[in-house]
Amino acid sequence: MDISSVRRTKGRGRLFDSVIDTIGDTPAIRINRLAPEGVTIYVKAEAFNPAASVKDRLAIGIIEAAERDGSLKPGQTVVEATSGNTGIGLAMVCAAKGYPLVVTMADSFSIERRRLMRFLGARVVLTPRAEKGFGMYRKAAELAEAHGWFLARQFETPANAAIHEATTAQEILADFDGQRLDYFVTGYGTGGTVTGVGRVLRRERPETKIILSEPANAAIVGSGKGQARGADGAPAQSHPAFEPHPIQGWTPDFIPLVLQEAIDDALYDELIAVSGPDGMSWARKLAQQEGIFTGVSGGATFALAMQIAERAEPGSVILCMLPDTGERYLSTPLFEHIAEDMDDEERRISESTPGYRMPA
Repeated sequence: MDISSVRRTKGRGRLFDSVIDTIGDTPAIRINRLAPEGVTIYVKAEAFNPAASVKDRLAIGIIEAAERDGSLKPGQTVVEATSGNTGIGLAMVCAAKGYPLVVTMADSFSIERRRLMRFLGARVVLTPRAEKGFGMYRKAAELAEAHGWFLARQFETPANAAIHEATTAQEILADFDGQRLDYFVTGYGTGGTVTGVGRVLRRERPETKIILSEPANAAIVGSGKGQARGADGAPAQSHPAFEPHPIQGWTPDFIPLVLQEAIDDALYDELIAVSGPDGMSWARKLAQQEGIFTGVSGGATFALAMQIAERAEPGSVILCMLPDTGERYLSTPLFEHIAEDMDDEERRISESTPGYRMPA
């Protein structure tokens, strides 16, 4: 076979000393079939990180900042509250660096997330779903105090926004150097992405409008009500506007201190709420019409990007964050319409030829 016209790869031009060195440099991928005519949409596909989510950046940022300042000692146990992706990222980083990890997580989050963390060697301590994110947060703090463990504090640590300022934002600047970029669209969990990227885009690309989203039934930032905090910036209680929502990884039941900077310093131009069903619908469309596999949070962010595209002027360019992979959601409503057995059409295809057919 003549391979002169076959798609080729060249390697990255470097060898890696550790899996953690592969974090970042995720691709911005053009949307070809779903984007409205006259508007260009790119998605930044964070599933290309080694543990398949944007939180790999946060995990390495927290651990290496703590190593530098001496707050994390060799062999010390790390503990953190997480809905899943930060825990998976921390489990990967801690495995590579030799730190034990304990994760606290409300039992409402997907089973595959806790199994992935355990597969990577972490211990997962479940907390009652009725206590929401605040309950798992307080449990992590209790364990750290009782056992002398290092508390990662993803919701408050300066290392969170700093890693996005140093990596995510710089990748965006490089990828769109000399190119138009009218909108940057993201949701928030801790707020690290919008805060870190917002710092840089406000300075380097002030023409780029930053659009932030949150769940329609848990619009705690949009409520205008402030967050009660302790002296260390940690939440003192659940936010009164919070309701449980299906967009896992987005919007805990409090406003994180990391996000507060984006609110106080106006690091976004517009806040728009998105519903969970819309997020699931667009995640399925991305998979089936673009071949891009993302979870509910990615679908919800893309739903907002499509809203912006419909009203944007011709020629506009939009970049949308896709935080993770759809494989984190196999046991959730995102996959509830995906059957395990053949449907009628698949059975008709099977029966259209005589051999190797399943019995009726």
